[in-house]
Amino acid sequence: MKFGQHLANNLYSEWQFYFLDYDELKRELKAGITDAAGFTEQKEAAFVEHLERELEKVAAFRHIKGDELTRRVQHCEAVVESILASGEDPDETRFERVEEEISRITTEVTELSKFIRLNYSGFMKILKKHDKHTNFMLKPTFLVRLNARPFYKESFDKLILQLSRLYDTVRTGGKRSQENANAGATQQNFVRRTTKYWVHPDNVTEVKLIILKHLPVLVFSSKGNKEPDPAISSVYFDNDNFELYLGRLEKTEGAQAIRLRWYGNMEQNEIFVERKTHREDWTGESSVKQRFAIKEKYVNQYLAGEYSMSKSIQKMRDRKTKPEKELDALEQLAQEVQQTVAEKKLHPVVRTFYNRTAFQLPGDARVRISLDTDLTMIREDNYGKDRSGENWRRTDAGTVPPFDYLPADDVNAFPYAILEVKLQTQYGTAAPEWVEDLIKSHLVEEVPKFSKFIHGCATLLENRISLLPFWLPQMDKDIRKPVPPGYRSGSPESRAASINGSVRLRPSKMSLKHGDRSDRSDRSDDGADSIEVIVDRPSSQDSDERTPLLLGSGSGSGSAEGRRTRSKMSNWSGGLSGLFKRENSSLQVGGGGAGSSRGGERSGQSGQQQKRIALPVRVEPKVFFANERTFLSWLHFCIVLGGLALGLLNFGDRVGQISGLLFTLVAMMFMIYALFLYQWRAHKIRNRDAGPYDDRVGPTVLVIVLFFAILINFWLKFTSDGNRL
Repeated sequence: MKFGQHLANNLYSEWQFYFLDYDELKRELKAGITDAAGFTEQKEAAFVEHLERELEKVAAFRHIKGDELTRRVQHCEAVVESILASGEDPDETRFERVEEEISRITTEVTELSKFIRLNYSGFMKILKKHDKHTNFMLKPTFLVRLNARPFYKESFDKLILQLSRLYDTVRTGGKRSQENANAGATQQNFVRRTTKYWVHPDNVTEVKLIILKHLPVLVFSSKGNKEPDPAISSVYFDNDNFELYLGRLEKTEGAQAIRLRWYGNMEQNEIFVERKTHREDWTGESSVKQRFAIKEKYVNQYLAGEYSMSKSIQKMRDRKTKPEKELDALEQLAQEVQQTVAEKKLHPVVRTFYNRTAFQLPGDARVRISLDTDLTMIREDNYGKDRSGENWRRTDAGTVPPFDYLPADDVNAFPYAILEVKLQTQYGTAAPEWVEDLIKSHLVEEVPKFSKFIHGCATLLENRISLLPFWLPQMDKDIRKPVPPGYRSGSPESRAASINGSVRLRPSKMSLKHGDRSDRSDRSDDGADSIEVIVDRPSSQDSDERTPLLLGSGSGSGSAEGRRTRSKMSNWSGGLSGLFKRENSSLQVGGGGAGSSRGGERSGQSGQQQKRIALPVRVEPKVFFANERTFLSWLHFCIVLGGLALGLLNFGDRVGQISGLLFTLVAMMFMIYALFLYQWRAHKIRNRDAGPYDDRVGPTVLVIVLFFAILINFWLKFTSDGNRL
């Protein structure tokens, strides 16, 4: 879709005369280019003057409308204060009128955010067209004019915080319900579910305004009555083998992530040492995040094993600030982290920075939502050159994005915001309807198990790792979904339209190539490693017994083209020629096996490193039990056959004894084969290999041997003396 049509479809009709007149500018540009005299200096001057008038119009409307919305919010705050001050029983009618006004303000804030993005994109598009089709370079000089009227840089965060407080006050009538405050605290049987989503920058403000209608912005208290700083920085540690990275990527049971985190600017003295431990669902345990605080001046000594937390914890014991059991757990955690750092030789690898907006009812843990914006990954390692040096973090990187003062190879700015939804509901209870509406809408894109640490390592240190996360090839795809017809944020009827219009039909075969930037980016990736994901979802027509049970990594390498040959069902019309034929059904997709994730594979023809992609794979205990049941079935057959053979050996005549010996050998072959097959499958399941898990040769050989044993038994019986026909 061309930008002119996109602008016409998405502009707010009530403000249409304040939008950039993109079509008129394009017509003026086209008329000057097609003129016989060419695009002269006079036409250039007229075009620049027209463009500056449009900039003045857009910037003035943004300023005036922003001030208007601020004053309307202040008026609502004054009305609410007067209602609460009037008596113990607030007037519900007045509250309803205030809530209606807040809803209108929220809608206009959403539209103003879209207004800013559409107009900024329009200016960039028309400047690009101008510089491409004329002999004048206007973009560099006009960007100076844009920076002088930075209508696109002003944030709505302060206004959103005010709206959040208003919504919360109106929703509770000025009084926090104790029932809601304690909700979730007394639940015993509940389900925790955490899901992560990507949010395009165009939709960030709208998502925030949708959430704050139901949940207030959670503001953490700051020291010295300073304004809260939403910045969160974390330095992740790993060793030269990226053991922690691979463990978290493969979702190995007990995999750990160790990071040092601080809130706010670089002057913060309190650093939190955190350890995240992954637990598989079948263990009956939940993944755990533990942490303790340490002063910044002691961090280097602590990591070097020269400082102990015992003194600090003893001071807490003397002051009795925390229970004894909690203090014992803190002391054990500090010792274990220090021991892990020393044993695994961990060092700083990557830093993540983002500004977090959290939404939660105070004291109510049933629904917790966080939205992380300005996400940036920064290298902290010392590979090739000193970055952090002997310190636990680099000192040349602050907490104010963008980090354009750092080398470009050391920084990776994530293009989307991260929405994390944490739900804690009782068994059999559905999530709140508004949450379901949000996560099913066109505003978000679900990315299960997304990790900032994994993404930072995969993008900044790609040449040192062999296994990549499954979402990496999607980074160059536009995640924006079509806006449903008639959708307008804030209107009730548009909620169902958003859900129905956001359904994506995903093909049964998905091919994503890292480096295919035809949809979004013009960057060149010559010489980049080839990455390809091909996932076949077998249907009832093309699946057989050799269809992989697990979407994991096979031990075999891909072909020169990096493609997987699909398994097809053999039929009897093919004869016995294809009976022992095995097609390569190994996916070129890493599933996280310990034996299959180390080291990249190289294509035989191109010589380029074939990076494998780790798909989220879960191996349930029932898979191992199914393998064990198959082994026991084989043993049951062996026992029956062996019992028959022993009976013939002990109580039969000469022919029976010979037949018994043959059946005994066959039974022993079956037992040895069953044990081998059991161990082989258990090894592949444990390594999360993609398969195949069947063996076409073994059963066929056993059937032939058993057939000849029975045939020999018949031959001996009917050719022996006294039994001749």
